[in-house]
Amino acid sequence: MTHSKSRAAILAVALLTVSPVFAQQGPTHNPAEVQSGTYAVDPNHTQINFTLLHMGFSNYSGRLNDVTGTLVLSSTQPATSKLSVAVPVATFSTTSEKLDGELKSEQWFDAAKFPTITFVSTKVTPTGKDSATVTGDLTLHGVTKPVVLTAHFVGAGTNPLSKKYTVGFEVSGQVKRSDFGVSTYVPLIGDEVTLSIHGAFERQE
Repeated sequence: MTHSKSRAAILAVALLTVSPVFAQQGPTHNPAEVQSGTYAVDPNHTQINFTLLHMGFSNYSGRLNDVTGTLVLSSTQPATSKLSVAVPVATFSTTSEKLDGELKSEQWFDAAKFPTITFVSTKVTPTGKDSATVTGDLTLHGVTKPVVLTAHFVGAGTNPLSKKYTVGFEVSGQVKRSDFGVSTYVPLIGDEVTLSIHGAFERQE
């Protein structure tokens, strides 16, 4: 058997082995079809990205990881849904290790004294078939203030690999870091922080 035929045979076997995993029904993009219930954050597939203006030259971004939390979701009465999440300040990550350390220091977010950022929803207001505003209390740097986030439903269904029923959302919003006592280098470094959140939640049995 030639090398090309051998590679083709191996590929065919691999496809036959893997294809049943992905042959399941795909995710739904209809919010009315989503299973109601209690969900836990999937930290491996949830990202919190932040962006702010750097010295007026460029928009600079970073990320927070290891998100935990709970979503109580109702597809029939979405206004009754509730969200509570927590994020370790120590997971601040940018393209600069030096900046990562500074962000965790007393000069900025002080991870030693205020190790966790939390958000607890107080109101969910549907704004369309697949969108809503989520009002809640954000606690950051020892200060708690109300913020409003915009959420868009992405999709839901059984993850073909983990076999767990999963629902996903895109969430965005803006906060002023000085409102939370983090005013280092304002206005040289932007005060307004744009949040872009990719959230995945797994239904709990």
